[in-house]
Amino acid sequence: MTETIICPLSIIPQNMNTINPWESTTIEDYQKLFDEFGISPFNKLLSDIKHPHRYMRRGIIFGHRSYDSIVDAMNSGKPFGAMSGFMPSGRVHLGHKMVMDEIIWHQQQGGTVVMAVADMESHSVRGISWKDCLRIGVEEYILSLIALGFEPDGGRIYFQSTSPEVRDLAFELGIKANFSELSAIYGFNGETNIAHMVSATVQSADILHSQLKQFGGPRPVVIPVGADQDPHIRLTRGLADKMNLFHVFQKDGTVKIYSKSAHKEAFKTLRKRLSVDFNENDIKMFEGHIDVNGSLEHVRIAVKDVELLVGGYAFMPPASTYHKFMTGLQGGKMSSSIPDSIIALTEDPKGAARKIMRAKTGGRVTLEEQKQHGGLPDECTVFELMLYHLIEDDNDVLEIKQECINGELMCGQCKKKAAELMETFLIEHQEKRELAELKLSEFGIDYKF
Repeated sequence: MTETIICPLSIIPQNMNTINPWESTTIEDYQKLFDEFGISPFNKLLSDIKHPHRYMRRGIIFGHRSYDSIVDAMNSGKPFGAMSGFMPSGRVHLGHKMVMDEIIWHQQQGGTVVMAVADMESHSVRGISWKDCLRIGVEEYILSLIALGFEPDGGRIYFQSTSPEVRDLAFELGIKANFSELSAIYGFNGETNIAHMVSATVQSADILHSQLKQFGGPRPVVIPVGADQDPHIRLTRGLADKMNLFHVFQKDGTVKIYSKSAHKEAFKTLRKRLSVDFNENDIKMFEGHIDVNGSLEHVRIAVKDVELLVGGYAFMPPASTYHKFMTGLQGGKMSSSIPDSIIALTEDPKGAARKIMRAKTGGRVTLEEQKQHGGLPDECTVFELMLYHLIEDDNDVLEIKQECINGELMCGQCKKKAAELMETFLIEHQEKRELAELKLSEFGIDYKF
C-alpha cells in the first residue's frame, strides 16, 4: 500500500514467493500471480459493478483478493472502506496518480477512505529525514491527492509517525509475526535493520487500523496496489486472522467456530448469543469449538458481535485490487530516479509535453511501413498514457487504437494529441493544487509553506 514501484512487463523473478515491494519487481506473465499466489481475475466481477472505473473497464485492474465483499457492500449500501499510502521519497507522478484515482473512486461510491503518508517506512528504508518526510508528504503527495478530488467528508489523511493507533496496533501485530515469516515474504536477511522489519508490521497496522472501534469497526476494506505490493497484503491477511479470537468456516454444510485463545467465558457468551439467532438443536458446543447448522453470514455477525464485546478485534481480512504497471516513456521501467521515464504531477506542463513528443511509440520504422502494416498501440507508451490517464471515453480510446492498427494514424499526430491533453491536464491540476493548500486544515494538517 505504499509507494507503487513502477516497472515494465519484462521478466519474472526466479522466486515469486519473495516479491520485494521495496525494489522494482518486474512481472511479465500476470497469469502466474493467479496460479502461484491465489489472486483472482477481476473481469469476473465487472458485471456486478454499477459504474466501474475506467481501470476496471479497460482491464488495467486485472486481479483481486476478496473484492467481492466490497462489491456486495457497494450494491447493498453497507459500510466499506478503501485505504492506501505513499512513501514520501520522491516526486509524485502518474504511477502514484493511479492509486489516488482508485481511492477517490471508492470514496465517490460511498466508501470511507484513508490515505497514509508512510514516513516511518521512508525514514527506515530510504533514510529520508523526518523533516523531508513531512515536506515531501505534503507538498508532493497530499496536495495532488486533494487536487484530484479527495474530500474530507469520509476521507482521512495521516502520517504514520503521528498516529498512536497505528503505532500501538503495529506493536500488537508484531507479537503475531516472526522473523522467519517476514523473511519468507520479503526476503529479509541478517543485513536487514530492525526498523525496516518493524515498518512491515506498521504497514499492516495502516491497513487494519481503520477497522478499530474508534474508526467505525470491522468492515470490508480494499487496498488498491500494484502486484509488487502483494507481500504486504498477504502478511496483513494472515495477521488479521491471527489477531482474531474466533475463526469461522463452513465444512460439509456445518458452520464451525474454533478458537485457540478465547477463554471459556467468551465461548459461553458466544453460545448465548448464537441461541438468539438459531434453534438450540442447531448449536453443538464442544471443547474449543462450536458447530452451527445455519447461515454462515449470520454466524459471522454473531461471532463479530461477541468478539468485540469481549475485547477482541474481529478483523475482516483486507480485500485488494491489482493494477498493471505503467511503462516508462522511453520504454523500460517508470521510476522517479529516471526523470525522463516519468511525468511528475508537479512538473512544467510544456516540459511534460516535450517529453511525450520524445517518447517511445509502437510505430513502424518508416512512414510507408506504418501506413501499410499499421502501428502497435499495445507497445506504445503514448497510447498507454491516453488509455490510463488522458481519455475517459472508451469509444474514443478504441477509435484511436483502431486507426493506429489500420495505419490511418501516424505517431506524430498521436504524440501531438497526447501532449496537448497532458499539458492541459497538468495546468488544471496545478491550479487545483494551489487551491488544495487552503483545504489542508480540513484534514487536520497544519503545514507552513
